[in-house]
This record gives sequence, C-alpha cells and structure tokens, in this order.
Amino acid sequence: MHVHILGVCGTFMGGIAALAREAGHEVTGSDRNVYPPMSTQLETLGIRLTEGWDPGQLEPAPDVVIVGNALSRGNPAVESLLDRGLPYTSGPAWLAEHVLEGRWVLAVAGTHGKTTTASALAWILECAGLAPGFLIGGVPENFGTSARLGRAPFFVVEADEYDTAFFDKRAKFVHYRPRTAILNNLEFDHADIYPDIESIRRMFHQLVRTVPGQGRLIVNGADPELRAALALGAWTPIERFGQAGEADFTVHALVPDWSEFEVRQGQALVGRARWSLIGAHNAENAIAAVLGARHAGVAPAAALESLATFRNARRRMEVRGTVRGVTVYDDFAHHPTAIAATLEGLRRKVGTARILAVLEPRSATMRLGVHRETLAGSLAAADRVFLFEPADLGWDLRAAVRPLGERGRVLRDVGALAAAIAAEAHSGDHVLVMSNGGFGGLYEKLLAMLEASA
Repeated sequence: MHVHILGVCGTFMGGIAALAREAGHEVTGSDRNVYPPMSTQLETLGIRLTEGWDPGQLEPAPDVVIVGNALSRGNPAVESLLDRGLPYTSGPAWLAEHVLEGRWVLAVAGTHGKTTTASALAWILECAGLAPGFLIGGVPENFGTSARLGRAPFFVVEADEYDTAFFDKRAKFVHYRPRTAILNNLEFDHADIYPDIESIRRMFHQLVRTVPGQGRLIVNGADPELRAALALGAWTPIERFGQAGEADFTVHALVPDWSEFEVRQGQALVGRARWSLIGAHNAENAIAAVLGARHAGVAPAAALESLATFRNARRRMEVRGTVRGVTVYDDFAHHPTAIAATLEGLRRKVGTARILAVLEPRSATMRLGVHRETLAGSLAAADRVFLFEPADLGWDLRAAVRPLGERGRVLRDVGALAAAIAAEAHSGDHVLVMSNGGFGGLYEKLLAMLEASA
C-alpha cells in the first residue's frame, strides 16, 4: 500500500511514517519548514520527502493520504485530494485502526512532561524484556527513533490533547482507548483550539471515559484541574502520585537537583533511583512512568533501577555543545510552567553559575499572547534573558518582560540574537535555548560564533 503523509515532519506524523514504513508500506510525505530531528529520521528511513504543498505530489494517486492537523482547507494539496475524491484519514485514526487494535495501550497525557514520561515508560518496559511498541513526540535517545511497532501486547503512546485534523476537531487521544492512562497535569494551552480551561478539562474527561473498568488511571494527585476532570466521573481504579498531598506514591529528593530520589508508598520505601535528568518535575515524570509499568507487571524496584540507563528524548535539556567553557542546551519548553520548571532544575544543578535563558515565543498559545502576564515570572531564575520577537507576533513582548529590567533583552533577528548571546556569554555560563521549533538555526549560529571567538 502507498501511504502519503501531508505534514510528515511533525513529531507525531513522523512517527506515523516510521510505523507505516516498518509495517511494509510504501511511504512518501510532504511538509514545509523541515528541520531535525524528524527530517533526519525520515531520511534514515528512506522516506521520500517533498517540500511544500504542490498537488503534483499526489500523482500517481496514493492508496491513502494521512492528513496532519497543521493542514487546513485552502491548502493546495488538501483541496486537490478532496476534489479528486482520494481516500484520506487522520494520523490518530490510522494509528488506532492499523496499530493499536488488540494492543495494551499505555497512554501518557498532560500539558507538560508527556514526551519524557512516555520515553521513560517505554525504556522501563524495554529493560523488562517486554519490547513495547511506541509512538512518542520526540526521538528518545535510548531507541534512536520516535516510533516502532514492537512486540504485542504493549504499546506506549504520547497522548496529545491537540486536535486531530481539519475534519476531526476532537483531541488526538480520544482515538487511542488506553488500558493504562497517565494524567500528568492539566493547564490552559492550545488557545487556537480551546477557548478556555473548561473545554480542555471536558476533553480530558473524554479520555477518562474510554479507559476500561479493569484498566488504571495514574494521576498527579496535586493537580486541581485533574481533580475537577475526574469529578465529572471515573469508572477505573485510580493511583495518585506526587511530592506530597493526595498521593498514594510520593517522590522525595535525595540531592538538590533531584537527579537522585526515592519513591514511597505511604511510609514504605519502594525504591531509589539515580538518573541523568534533573528537576522535581522530571522526578514526577519518572514516578508516573514507574506506576504505568507497574500496571503492566514490572516491579517498581526494577523500574527505578532501569532509569539509571535512561536517556531522554532529544531537545529535552539536550547539550548541543560546550565551547569556550560555555554550555549550550536545547529544550522544548514553551509554556511558562515548563519554562520555570526547566530553569529551576538547571539552577539546582549549576548552583551559582550564570544561566542565560533564550526563548522563542513560537507556540500558538504564546503567539496569541495568552501567557504574556506570566512570561517574565517564568524566566525570573535566569541571570540574563534573551527573547526573539517574530515580526508578526501581534503583542508587545518588550512590555511583557519589562519586569526583568536590564536582565531582559528582545531582538527581532536570529543572527543578531546569536551575536548578542555570544558577546554576553563567559566561561562557566549555561545557555538554555527554549523553543518548540527550529529557532532559525540559532543553536548552530551561536556555537559557530562562540567557536570563532575562542
């Protein structure tokens, strides 16, 4: 079967391409603004990629076109497939029909931490010899690919609340019908899709409705919005995790940066872990993964031990290089809560060393200005802050970060931004670059400038 994927370079759709290819299908695809890690993965898989939306890419006609949710009516390729009556579907629907049918699905949902938690869960199951399938919104370093079919029955999926396609405005995760569902947290995001937090809460409850009575809900016990979602009805046993409060399982730091922690069930010690990740938020991601694996039959002590060899997905505090004593990190954080948590984790790791935070307000929610009131506060732990202002942002970024005073600087050109950071950075500094996109090649530009001035 010839499968053509429109929007193939998104992390989710790139994973669909990998699964379809592994299943033996001929896979082609198209996208714009192509950048790693998905472009690299597709090249490795031998998937032919077309740049742009020329309808000619649908010649000869594929057997089915999988349409990514970034495409809408008016797109030339979309209009062509509709006019010609070509068979089409969405990525989540294709996944549900061709991969998840008959599998034990472990779905990881939440505003933050999905990729890390899903990656850790897949690795725990792998270390237990269960060879799970997975589809993750990133490329876990342990596996080197964002998706694989694996061996039945287990399949781990990052369960996104973003919409499915232009013809299906439900959240992706309602298609997956998990037996194990992890709910990490729930905050307002995706303002281009959801008008308010209540609408997201209702969609999360739709996911809860699909989990069978003999399944398991693994829930952040401290999250008020998740409590409100579950108050709408739950028919599945619930296990709660957290640092304290309403939690059946709690996580406790053994060192300041949380790279070593222990897990307790009530007062009883479950086990200890040492891993390469930092921050309380990542320790909570870990305990969620451990509990998900526990439902699949993996002993928590063994799960915690396997975290020692866990390597996170790319673009999650990934060190892109150290030049002139300056360490440059690449991170996916783009929501104020995630930005603050990432900075807190790094601060605990580096102590009094300077942190230079660099942010591209690229997400749809950020571009709509929803987070402008909390943006400066989320960056407060950094010693210097550099922000990129797109020409069409539509709101006053400088005014939003004015509370940072002289620590904050806004630039409108990526090259000038890289030059400003390179001029400011000194040996021993840590440069944390945060974006959910390619950031115009900022990492490469910055590292090259640092190298040239060495």
